[in-house]
Amino acid sequence: MLSRFTLGIEEEFQMVDKQTGQLASQVHTIIEQGLPFFGEQIKPEMLQSMVEIITNVCPNITALRLDLQQKTQKLAQLVDAQGLALISAGTHPLAHWRDQKRSRHIRYEELDEEFQDVGRSILICGLHVHVGIDRHELAVPLMNQLRTWLPHLLALSSNSPFWIGHHTGIKSYRAVVWKRFPRSGIPNPFSSTLEYDRYVQNLVQTGCIDNAKKIWWDIRPHPFYNTIEFRVCDMPATIEDAIAIAALCQALVAKLTWLYEKNITTYVLSDHYIEENKWRAARYGLDAEVVDFIQGRRLSMRDAIHEVLDFVEDVVDELNIRREMSYLRALLVSSQGTGADRQLAIYQETQDLSAVITYLTHRTMEGLLFEQAS
Repeated sequence: MLSRFTLGIEEEFQMVDKQTGQLASQVHTIIEQGLPFFGEQIKPEMLQSMVEIITNVCPNITALRLDLQQKTQKLAQLVDAQGLALISAGTHPLAHWRDQKRSRHIRYEELDEEFQDVGRSILICGLHVHVGIDRHELAVPLMNQLRTWLPHLLALSSNSPFWIGHHTGIKSYRAVVWKRFPRSGIPNPFSSTLEYDRYVQNLVQTGCIDNAKKIWWDIRPHPFYNTIEFRVCDMPATIEDAIAIAALCQALVAKLTWLYEKNITTYVLSDHYIEENKWRAARYGLDAEVVDFIQGRRLSMRDAIHEVLDFVEDVVDELNIRREMSYLRALLVSSQGTGADRQLAIYQETQDLSAVITYLTHRTMEGLLFEQAS
């Protein structure tokens, strides 16, 4: 099982001035300096104040942890040398998207032209998790079932309660901003991978998209690799949060594959039902009450996630992710909560969003050996 369900993640960081906490549009400088170390594994995002790093394809969670720590540490060193710091969060508490510069890349010029202010306002950062599958034909049968747990993953990662200097009252405001994009959100279930492939082919042939990477659902078969890509998550607060969420994604794919090979599948919900729970996850995070539409009951998000962890329990030791699953269980009973809860606690204590930004720069460095210069 270890060699089957490979892992890879993409993380989108904000870059801020260390003194002011304001976003800094310096991605092109950082990428130029980082190319000797990162190669193709460092990329710009739509706005120049963001930078993305990509891990290797990792055989297991141990390799992923080491790779991510090394890359994040190197990125922190690069930005520190420019008088900047990293923030790991879904949104910046104060910044306005109108003040940001677009990255110099043909792809982002095209998106700007097509989506106008919808694209320009995409001042948000997320975590994408890739889990390897044996063959492309498995993609849709697995995706249809995995959709059910997207709200749970969003709740665990919720880390964007502020937007343009305003306390939104929503734990994942990133999810609200991203929903404006076409071909986003919870996908409809497909009857087969063949039907999905035909859908993609129709969009390409009619000129709606040039390739399947412009299908931005919360979960999708990767267009070029045999992976399932989870795209629903906010950028979590810490490396440990990100790794634990990646491990849960891996466990869900492994468990459903194991069931599939025994001709067993879980119930496939309509996207309308899943959207109900996704809204609750975005609004309340771990404090949400969600609906089990299969059994017709309501339960707390924390209890629902405990049930998910129980569901994957029989693959945990084979995947060697006991540490990460224990971390998630501890998070569910912790008074600190998710990144959103931690941000809100700082704000409630200080009534100062600048204090939240300072907290985020320190929190992002947890789990790294690198110390920023003062």
